[in-house]
Amino acid sequence: MPDPKTKNHPKKDEKIIVAEIVSIGTELLLGDIINTNAVFISQKLAALGINCYYHSTVGDNPERINHTLTKALLRSDIVITSGGLGPTVDDVTVASIAETIKRPLVFDSKLLIPIRKYFQKRKVPMPNSVKKQSYIPKGSMTIENKFGTAAGLIMAYNSKLIIALPGPPSELVPMFTEKVMPYLKLKLGNIASLKTRTIKILGLSEGFINEQVKTLLKLKGKTRMGIYIKPGGEVNLKIMSKGSGKDNQINDIERVIIKKFGPNIYGFDNDEIEHVVGNLLRNRKKTIAIAESCTGGLISSMITDINGSSDYFLGSVVAYNNNIKINQLKVNAEILKKNGAVSCPVAKEMASNVKNMFKTDLSIAVTGIAGPTGGTKTKPVGLVFISVASNKTLCTKKFLFSGTRRDIKLKTAKAALFMLLQVLKGYGLFKLS
Repeated sequence: MPDPKTKNHPKKDEKIIVAEIVSIGTELLLGDIINTNAVFISQKLAALGINCYYHSTVGDNPERINHTLTKALLRSDIVITSGGLGPTVDDVTVASIAETIKRPLVFDSKLLIPIRKYFQKRKVPMPNSVKKQSYIPKGSMTIENKFGTAAGLIMAYNSKLIIALPGPPSELVPMFTEKVMPYLKLKLGNIASLKTRTIKILGLSEGFINEQVKTLLKLKGKTRMGIYIKPGGEVNLKIMSKGSGKDNQINDIERVIIKKFGPNIYGFDNDEIEHVVGNLLRNRKKTIAIAESCTGGLISSMITDINGSSDYFLGSVVAYNNNIKINQLKVNAEILKKNGAVSCPVAKEMASNVKNMFKTDLSIAVTGIAGPTGGTKTKPVGLVFISVASNKTLCTKKFLFSGTRRDIKLKTAKAALFMLLQVLKGYGLFKLS
């Protein structure tokens, strides 16, 4: 059922399936929980070639849930709900769906078996309240939940599908990946799947990139491209293509983008800067140490989020206080006094000295003002100096980042890892000093 407002009308032989995600939970409306489920489901639907035209969020209120579901079923072929399948009083999704589609709730004794096993395995008594999860709308097909007590549900309603999933991502993600996606592929038949290619860029502003690719961003038809801002000053260009010839079309656009931004492209699709840097360090058998001030250990944390990072990461010093810079990192006290902690000479000393301390092949050092206080006219909030040292070079750059304290810390961390990547690859994006 295509959106009547959509400008691009489908061809007669092209099957258009419209989906809507209804996220249920008052905690979502209050901002207590970030709705990662909707993002995940949208991405998976796109991969299947299913158009997700609407996202709705509604609290744990039966009347409002009924209203939202009724509206969704009028305009969408598939309605996927998340949340509200639990045993508590405010878990009203199943009853609300039953009310919306005018079906009675029936007891399914088979659903009690895995619920009992769930509690027996954990050696805790099963509360009577969980029996509520064995009542489902008549005619529902159940989806096994390996990580919780709430089964998922699939219901046919007229020519529509309703899929109800639990709210915890640890339960929803495997259920959708292992059960819902295969079901939809089989049920919907031959839909033109969406193929995507994401190109990840650091070191350039969104405005500059936009100017360079504005012609590509205006593409219409089956192959399109979007520009997206990500945390930490990263910009993603996403190419999306449906139908025949999509591989060639994506490859052609990708080649144009690589030609324009080559050295500033750090990765593709699911790559993260810390993974890319880590793989390169491991492959080249290089080791690294880090000296952090304004980031407070964030760079070290990002690197050690990668399994096996001990192959190349030897250690770090969080030198937040000037005395630590002097006594632990052996930064020259006169240089520190003359230039201040946030300065190019201090960043260089930190990088050189931490490299010597840990006897590594490379090092990173960062010093800056993350704010929101502490800035001056000559050294404003967001001023950061980053140094990357190797056995042959000492690369130092001054940055002026904007945003909240967390924004500045993350931008600093990503910029530092990107500088390291440039040094490892031998790109001349940064002046060596």
